[in-house]
Amino acid sequence: MPTIPTPSAPAPRLRSRVALVSLAVLALAGLTSCGAVVTEEEQANAAPGSAADAAPAGDSPFDLTSASVDERLRIDPVPEAVAALEASGFDPIQEGKLTVAHSAYEAPLGFLAEDDNATLLGIEPDIANLVADGLGLEYAPENVAWADWPLGVESGKYDVVVSNVTVTEERKDLFDFATHRNDVLAFSVAADSEIEEIAEAKDVAGLTVVVGSGTNQEKILLDWFAENERNGLEPGEAVYYDDNAAGQLALVSGRVDAIFGPNPTASYVAAVSGESKVVGTLNGGFPENAQIGVTTARDNGLIEPVSIVLNAIIEDGTYAKALERWDLSDEAVAESLVNPPGLPRP
Repeated sequence: MPTIPTPSAPAPRLRSRVALVSLAVLALAGLTSCGAVVTEEEQANAAPGSAADAAPAGDSPFDLTSASVDERLRIDPVPEAVAALEASGFDPIQEGKLTVAHSAYEAPLGFLAEDDNATLLGIEPDIANLVADGLGLEYAPENVAWADWPLGVESGKYDVVVSNVTVTEERKDLFDFATHRNDVLAFSVAADSEIEEIAEAKDVAGLTVVVGSGTNQEKILLDWFAENERNGLEPGEAVYYDDNAAGQLALVSGRVDAIFGPNPTASYVAAVSGESKVVGTLNGGFPENAQIGVTTARDNGLIEPVSIVLNAIIEDGTYAKALERWDLSDEAVAESLVNPPGLPRP
């Protein structure tokens, strides 16, 4: 297929009414994650659903309707990737198609269009569609519960999963990875806050920070508080909410100074609501480097062709435009790596 030209400016900001309270609940679910946007347990227990189900309350800078598919970037097949796929001996589950498992749980990663509650949207479907294009295959998405993808991929029910799966040493026993995003955490403050940057421990001295209990970000934050105390600074205070929406309300009302959680949802809520801003990011595996990968069954021959496509779109700029479309440029990788060092075993 011919490559669809894309403008150098950001994608058109098609307006769509979104429920802010619903977004706060959904986006701040990331507060309870451990280096992922939501915990695997939460994903397993959550039924796949739409990004916006309640009454309208605000304007979104993103098109959350099925028409957004028309804005999806497309590429021609990548000859090197097609040749590698043929040489690998890999046979797609559906002839001529790439069957991709997604979990529709979180905008802007993967969610269902608000107008039909069926069309998969977000950066993950966009990346998967580009991979399929590059392999010369038709993109065939499947919306599955988080708990179902490991067995589904391992058994051959799905060719790949693209669903915010972090590379870990334990997962590499069963799966191959081609990285496509950095796992990034973010500090958010109220839009009118005088805080302009949080980059190191001293920047949170004396602040009240909302964080999820038992998460990797909580460990980072508590380590920073301890460092401040050792350095004679006021350490800061971690604040916990059972109701995730309450964290956002506490932030915008001034009852807390910041929220520390996954970057995709922090950036998304800031763009949609206009009531918060991101003032600092760091890797979700800090001090380790955590990355998100397209995931296949181990040694089935598919991962190298996938990585070739990912590196092709990184090199030609399509990848950067895809991230920009969902305001996720901060999570870009410079190169797609196959099975890089993952987070350590528990």
